[in-house]
Amino acid sequence: MKITVLVPTFRRPDDLTRCLAALERQHRAPDEVVVVVRPDDHATHACLDAHVAKNVAQHVANKRLPLVVAPVELPGQVAALNRGLDAAMGDVIAITDDDAAPHADWLARIEAHFAADPKLGALGGRDWVHEKGGVLNGSREQVGKLTRSGKLIGNHHLGVGGAREVDMLKGANMSYRRAAIRTLRFDTRLRGAGAQVHNDMAFSMSVKRAGWKLVYDPHVAVDHFPAERHDDDGRDAQTMTALGNAAYNLHLILRAHLTPLHRETAWWWYALVGTRAYPGFAHALLAMASRKRVQLSRWKAVRSGAREARRALP
Repeated sequence: MKITVLVPTFRRPDDLTRCLAALERQHRAPDEVVVVVRPDDHATHACLDAHVAKNVAQHVANKRLPLVVAPVELPGQVAALNRGLDAAMGDVIAITDDDAAPHADWLARIEAHFAADPKLGALGGRDWVHEKGGVLNGSREQVGKLTRSGKLIGNHHLGVGGAREVDMLKGANMSYRRAAIRTLRFDTRLRGAGAQVHNDMAFSMSVKRAGWKLVYDPHVAVDHFPAERHDDDGRDAQTMTALGNAAYNLHLILRAHLTPLHRETAWWWYALVGTRAYPGFAHALLAMASRKRVQLSRWKAVRSGAREARRALP
């Protein structure tokens, strides 16, 4: 079994250096590491050149990564991921972010899972989130589920317990069997200047919809150091445009993958109740009562994105 590691990157040379160093420490070495980079991202190209030069200078042939640099002209994570899938040659394609550092047994565990179950189409694991000098160290049994109301339960960064089937995976740590994604690509209809939120959800749900198993195992782990995004969807300062785009993506995915009854249930649940991330009418009433204009603006942005998705996929 050959394994390709796919790393899309953009203007994060220090993070990419840490990621490549972690891949060098794998107990089971990758057969190929595809790094997708924009031609005008000079800092990243310099990072990759320095990485190759360092290995050559130190004569560490046994540690040298089989790097493949795949240029992508179009902006955005979706274009980068699709370019990486086109370039990848492995039987399994393990995807991680440039701001993540896979644990040393990451690839060994991935290989063991896919070798043991021919029906396994996709595998995810825990991403241990490092922020503000610490690690988010909570624990959740329920991970990667989509409830009947349409509510998303992520918790991929907090999952504990054994391996189990799930409904969706997280982009920082997800692997796919080539046979399961041979005809699939990340959804180019999704909106966003860079991150295109929920592209991982859409892709993994497509695999499950095609009849393959999706499994989450918290022992298949990476350390995640969330870096700033170079678009409207900032980590700590999301714009209303980015929020509207995220809501559009969410509802487009739900309408594409759910049965008619289920998607209508989800539509009305989000419209009336919603969540903190995607506020519904109940949140709007509270915002008006407390005169919180920002919260009211967030609700308007979310509903605008949702309506546009409904018009796109009636």
